[in-house]
Amino acid sequence: MNTPIYIIEEKLLRRNLSLIRDVALRTDSEWILAFKAFALWKTFPIFREYISSTTASSLSEARLALEEFGAKAHTYSPAYKDEEFDAIVSCSSHLTFNSLLQYERFHDRAGECSLGLRVNPEYSEVGTLLYNPCAPGTRFGVTADKLPDVLPSDIRGFHCHCHCESGADVFERTLQHIEERFSRWFPQLEWINFGGGHLVTRSDYDIKLLVRLMQGFHLRYPHLKVIFEPGSAFAWQTGPLVSSVVDVVEDKGIRTAILDVSFTCHMPDCLEMPYYPDVRGAVHVDEEQLRSGCEPAVVAGQHHCYRLGGNSCLSGDFMGCWSFDHELQVGDEVIFEDMIHYTTVKTNMFNGILHPSIAMLHEDGELEMLRQFGYEDYRARMD
Repeated sequence: MNTPIYIIEEKLLRRNLSLIRDVALRTDSEWILAFKAFALWKTFPIFREYISSTTASSLSEARLALEEFGAKAHTYSPAYKDEEFDAIVSCSSHLTFNSLLQYERFHDRAGECSLGLRVNPEYSEVGTLLYNPCAPGTRFGVTADKLPDVLPSDIRGFHCHCHCESGADVFERTLQHIEERFSRWFPQLEWINFGGGHLVTRSDYDIKLLVRLMQGFHLRYPHLKVIFEPGSAFAWQTGPLVSSVVDVVEDKGIRTAILDVSFTCHMPDCLEMPYYPDVRGAVHVDEEQLRSGCEPAVVAGQHHCYRLGGNSCLSGDFMGCWSFDHELQVGDEVIFEDMIHYTTVKTNMFNGILHPSIAMLHEDGELEMLRQFGYEDYRARMD
């Protein structure tokens, strides 16, 4: 297999889609795909078998919704630009404003869109500030103290996003804060969007709790349509990024396997979050032990330790240390699990590094190449 390559597995994708469709029915809510986490549009024919809408945060994403998914988007942007707004409206069924000023500037140009406001409950359990939309000084959403007692007559909904790969228990606590701060406006609304970050396809997610929460919510507010717009949940654990070793170097007792992928280019969350993905056939070990010159404990017979390095010129383009059961050689594959959500949409071509190919492994075992990249793709970005 030519590497690097992202491989999305149709069987796993359909598993997630089927589960989400079932959750939507059991919770009497609409679940829509957020492009910010997954936008491989050649898979949209499969998605359309299970869901009917998507969410966009830019003109390009809104066009993707209309032109490739085949339905107008639920659109939210931190700030709409005047020269793009009319085009966004033409691609959108719902339009959420991040501030009252944005609403005042643009609402009379929103046509037939169902309008909403993003609200900030001033509560979130997202621990990493980089991903916490309710952190002090946030630029996202309107707090309750800034809302008028009577909403503008064309505001139909609230949008509240404050989760990140969270469980139903987190949503239960968050929902209490949302209702405490904003329920007095609910009689004036038609819909509420609880945003993304609800990781219902994770194996330990408490779906029964979510169902109970939504049953209670619908009893309290039977007139409100409920919307969820996760991204990760749809593509969670649907495929790996396959790379190869191109060199092995050593300094101060630390061996680095340099791969034909880059963390800053192809797996930026590994540096931003940061987090350690699963590496097939390897175990993550404590790098401090290596720095101190101590041999890490042998784990299940695996004792060949390497830092995994990217192939860009960024000094910090590496991730952790990993123990393998064999010496890594040039040409060996290193496979990063669960690399389809967010990763595929956040890639860049810094240093002109080859972008990984994208393929789909169909249920019948056929590997279909969806996209390959080359020099012309890099050149076109600078055109």
